Amino acid sequence: MRRVLIVDDSATIRGLLSAILSHDPEIEVVGSAPDAAVARRMIKELNPDVLTLDVEMPNMNGIEFLEKIMRLRPMPVVMVSTLTQKGAEVTLSALEIGAVDYFAKPTENVAANLDECSRELCEKVKTASHARVRPYVRRDPVATRIDFDPGQSIVAIGSSTGGVEALITVLSNFPENCPPTVITQHMPANFTASFAQRLDRLCKPSVSEARDGDVLRVGKVYLARGGDTHLEIVGSSTLRCRLNNMPAVGGHRPSVDVLFRSVASAVRHNAIGVILTGMGRDGAVGLMTMRQTGAATIGQDEATSIVYGMPRVALELGAVEKQLPLEQIGQGILDLCESRVQKVRHAIRL
Repeated sequence: MRRVLIVDDSATIRGLLSAILSHDPEIEVVGSAPDAAVARRMIKELNPDVLTLDVEMPNMNGIEFLEKIMRLRPMPVVMVSTLTQKGAEVTLSALEIGAVDYFAKPTENVAANLDECSRELCEKVKTASHARVRPYVRRDPVATRIDFDPGQSIVAIGSSTGGVEALITVLSNFPENCPPTVITQHMPANFTASFAQRLDRLCKPSVSEARDGDVLRVGKVYLARGGDTHLEIVGSSTLRCRLNNMPAVGGHRPSVDVLFRSVASAVRHNAIGVILTGMGRDGAVGLMTMRQTGAATIGQDEATSIVYGMPRVALELGAVEKQLPLEQIGQGILDLCESRVQKVRHAIRL
């Protein structure tokens, strides 16, 4: 039984979330709080497994309260926010701090899709209850290489639940002239533009939302647009991004499998595939295809994955050549690039 505490300043939303969650036989709502002060007291008294947390509350907003929780008493948190531009930016801050996931705050039209809304929230709460959360520590800037040679490598990364924190950690290790990097992270449509801008501010390379026809270039990171298209890599001598709106694959659009399969076809042995934290199995088969076509592959390990789903399935399938803790993946990618450069130079000398 997952024990949940609901924190929201709206009595209506507290009641709605409580009704939705209580309907699931595997979830027990142990209480609800209108603000951070009451929530703090109830957390100590009730020791819940999961917290649902409103972003905007009086006295102390959800982000400030989340940071205190993750510093002093780390626990699984699902943020409840609006899917507006402002809501996206605030939610991304929460995910960076350590929130496991987010749920779109129900609107006045919730009755029209109540079943779908209820399934999504209950699934996210149950997944969060098994998540591995770590104390929040403010990141210091990472010193990156100034003599790095990316060679001909192309990097493809897939991630889902827990991916915001994971991607920031990996890309923070990349130098300004990183290998061309393409990423599919499961996100709603209006989140990925904000996330790309956030990564661009935090990391040395240039990060942007992928556009149809973008040429892959050294020092560039391309993030799949959320919600309505898949990102693929096409071409031979000149590699480009292609966006397509074919149906969801495995319930996802964009799909990591779609990206990985396209990279396997277009890039083959010059590719490096990386699968990070996430629920489900998206990307496992695509990563296996990459490995079979000569790509190097890396999977995040269980201990550092917020949700060890996608990397676990990929490992069990035989798609993961090397498993690494999150903090070592960025450098691991760079090491693979340089190893390939050294092999090419050695072959030329021979």
